[in-house]
Amino acid sequence: MQAFTWLLRRNVVTFIAFVLVLLLAFLAAFAPWLAPYDPLATDVLAVLEPPSAKHWFGTDSLGRDIFSRVIVATRLDIAIALSAVALSAAAGVAAGAASGYAGGWIDNVCCRFIDVLMAFPLFVAAMALVAVLGNSVKSIVLATAIINFPFYFRLIRAEIMARRSIGYVEAATITGNGPAGVVFRFLIPNSLPPVIVQMSLNLGWAILNTAGLAFIGLGVAPPTPEWGIMIQEGAGLMMSGEWWVVTFPGLALVISVFAFSLLGDGVRDLVDPRRRNA
Repeated sequence: MQAFTWLLRRNVVTFIAFVLVLLLAFLAAFAPWLAPYDPLATDVLAVLEPPSAKHWFGTDSLGRDIFSRVIVATRLDIAIALSAVALSAAAGVAAGAASGYAGGWIDNVCCRFIDVLMAFPLFVAAMALVAVLGNSVKSIVLATAIINFPFYFRLIRAEIMARRSIGYVEAATITGNGPAGVVFRFLIPNSLPPVIVQMSLNLGWAILNTAGLAFIGLGVAPPTPEWGIMIQEGAGLMMSGEWWVVTFPGLALVISVFAFSLLGDGVRDLVDPRRRNA
């Protein structure tokens, strides 16, 4: 807690990012109760109304309240990002640690498989996976987790290989711990700080990936409130002057990615004592 307080006092940017992430978490947790209107309710008498006291962010082409839809979409986008990052981190850490500790042909086979996965552009790979798996939230989570898996695999593998010959590992082996015990009880816990930093950085990218897939018609389907869908629906209205339809969902997406990216830098300072002593 002292290190965390020190970080917030020392770095104003990290403090701003932390406040923004807390705000996003609050909106995601209480979205149904904070939204003033039903995000799915249409009103033909209130089509494309500009921002006003009644509709703070205006309405879309179906008369739906954009403010309510942006708030409710926060829950879905952040939930997808958290689920995908947690899944990819758990699988990547387990597989990378086992591969790095085992070495030999097992490690070579695993690394060649990871090289194949990383040969494809990330967003193109996500598009292909969602197209194969079908348009659903589960498909987006799984696709995002799969394309993030190599990063955690390589990161934890490098950490394990650098530590597997250290004294405490040898002592753990001598005292009767098997390979699984050495890896999961000693090596992984001491290798987690860089993984935590990577997770915080990947959250912003996962949100952007979710919105990008929805924008091109893959993933979450309308009329579900989602930032990418809302941006896609409003993009064609910019030329006719209805700027608010795309602006507010776009701002929500930018702020989210911005907040998680900056928070990742702060987490790096927090988990690395050398940075705190600099």
